[in-house]
Amino acid sequence: MSNFKKVVINKESKEKLEKFYTWVYKNEIVNDVAHIESGELIQIKDQNGGFMGIGYFNYNSEITIRVLSFQDEPINEAFFEKRIIKAIAKRKHLKVKSNAYRLIHSEADLLPALIVDFYNGYLGVQFNSFGIEKYRELILSLLIKHLHPIGIFDKSESRVRKIEGLETKNEVIFGEVAQNIEIIENGIKFSMSLIEGQKTGFYLDQRKNREIVGEYMKEGDDVLDVFCNAGGFGLYGLKNGANVHFVDISPNAISQVTHNITLNGKEAIVTKQDAFDFITNEITTPNLYNVLVLDPPPFAKTKKESFGAIKGMKFLLSSGLKLLKEDGIVAIFSCSHHIGINELLDISLDASKNSGKMVEVLEILRADSDHPYILNIPNSNYLSGIILKV
Repeated sequence: MSNFKKVVINKESKEKLEKFYTWVYKNEIVNDVAHIESGELIQIKDQNGGFMGIGYFNYNSEITIRVLSFQDEPINEAFFEKRIIKAIAKRKHLKVKSNAYRLIHSEADLLPALIVDFYNGYLGVQFNSFGIEKYRELILSLLIKHLHPIGIFDKSESRVRKIEGLETKNEVIFGEVAQNIEIIENGIKFSMSLIEGQKTGFYLDQRKNREIVGEYMKEGDDVLDVFCNAGGFGLYGLKNGANVHFVDISPNAISQVTHNITLNGKEAIVTKQDAFDFITNEITTPNLYNVLVLDPPPFAKTKKESFGAIKGMKFLLSSGLKLLKEDGIVAIFSCSHHIGINELLDISLDASKNSGKMVEVLEILRADSDHPYILNIPNSNYLSGIILKV
């Protein structure tokens, strides 16, 4: 039995943990915890003294406990090594598609607040809680032992670390990291940057969806890729012989997509403009498209923001449907847990009414398998997408 300090949870939290939910909120704790330090490992007990799990504790955060294990077991080097080896093994099948993939996906790999991405020999890492930060050196040594990376760059999220009471890391922490790293996905080349790129460098979670949407882009088709970022979706269209127009407001994204187009020996139209402004103007022109991709950044990081986000997405899709040719295809995505597949379907139904166009649902999409969806952890199902046909 572990001799960690005890934290007692209420009935509501107990019921969630019995279903292997991995978070305990501050208002679910019923005993005095003033003596417990940030990042300390604790044992979770129900009000009858029953063991519920072991987790990191941090009273600075509303998510006060992140469950590390539902078993009463030693939390040591062997524990972390076993979890890391298992996570790496789960991704082996992706090597035939790409040399870039997520290796560790936080709670979904039972390593809360730890993110590790692999990019053609380099690692991007995030240590996003006080608890996982305490095991930083151990985890880095295990990653080096099992993956032999050229370099490791820390891309920890400043917003989350600030809540946790931690300083932000954004630096090379092992070896050397190239300014630009070339990766390959299904035969398409991408140049990305761990040093300057968003998140941990590249939107790996959309790999499978880029491939699926790309199958709808045929030679000679006119394709519009809005919120294009590095150009992932549109580059599949270029590979298939489509004419592609890329749109993004970010100077870094425009630079990236322009470089990636050249890297693949292709040509395309690239426009730096706000997506809402672009689409508002585009529906006044005679331009029509065979395929439209709407992959916006997270409009709703919290539940409170979801109303405004839904309104914005409804405008984008309603207007976007008017830009499609007969039998045209639109793929729309939400990378927020608060706007899931049911909300996207409702948005699509309203957009159908607003645009005066009936739509057929062709595909329901979610994140690729290196971003596992654990049924017991609803937040792990954060990326949703739909492909619609007019």
